[in-house]
Amino acid sequence: MGAKSYRDLATEQLAEHLGRQSDLPRHVAIIMDGNGRWARRRFLPRAAGHRAGRHSVRAAVSVCGRLGIDVLTLYTFSQENFSRPEAEVQALWTFLEEALVVEQAELRERGVRLAISGEVDLLPARAREALDTAVRELSTGDGLILNLALAYGGRQEVVQAARKLARQAAAGELDADQIDEAALRRELYHPELPDPDLVIRTSGESRLSNFLIWQAAYAELLVTPVLWPDFRERELMLAIADFLGRERRFGGLPEAAAKAGRKRESSVFDPARWKRLLGNRS
Repeated sequence: MGAKSYRDLATEQLAEHLGRQSDLPRHVAIIMDGNGRWARRRFLPRAAGHRAGRHSVRAAVSVCGRLGIDVLTLYTFSQENFSRPEAEVQALWTFLEEALVVEQAELRERGVRLAISGEVDLLPARAREALDTAVRELSTGDGLILNLALAYGGRQEVVQAARKLARQAAAGELDADQIDEAALRRELYHPELPDPDLVIRTSGESRLSNFLIWQAAYAELLVTPVLWPDFRERELMLAIADFLGRERRFGGLPEAAAKAGRKRESSVFDPARWKRLLGNRS
């Protein structure tokens, strides 16, 4: 089914169609960008955009849970975000604490398990306590794994892993020649999680911004002009539908992918195409 055909389906029909597919992504990762611009265009403070984005988080969790996707990683707060105005940063921690309390019952009912990636020690004490409580309360979830990237940096994650391996080698616990991709991966935040199959960035910016730079080496990238607070169930399902039309080569040749029955890849760097597919609701 082509992009236009997916676009023509009603939202519930689209959900039902995707639910019947066998090659859905196991892991979807999202760079949630555009909260500030969403607020500015409405003459609201930036904090209002961050609060509005919570509805999109709820929508993403709902869609991924319904479709049986294993992992949803959300770029919630980067290490670079600490340089933003103090009032905005404090508001973000307040929103995080509120969301963890308010959403906890629904997440538990959905079978969601919470994971955290990042240098959590850099967070304020109250935010750390709220996270610890939520992780503990949701630890028995057997459905979607919701991985929040908090105080996260992709380069920092790789550096930390390299330091751990260096200490092991210095202590004689590991031979330097034994350090390979698998060894480094074991020292990342959550080596048990599959690599992301699909990385989505909202708001039209075409960069990874230090997000999952190791894990996303072969992920399909999707850039949409829709700002994060407007990115709801239908937008995410259309993004997943686009993923189904990609040809995933993993460094191989198109002929090999064709023999394996993989589909033709479509460009993600065509802004006009994405405005047609998703519609610029911003």
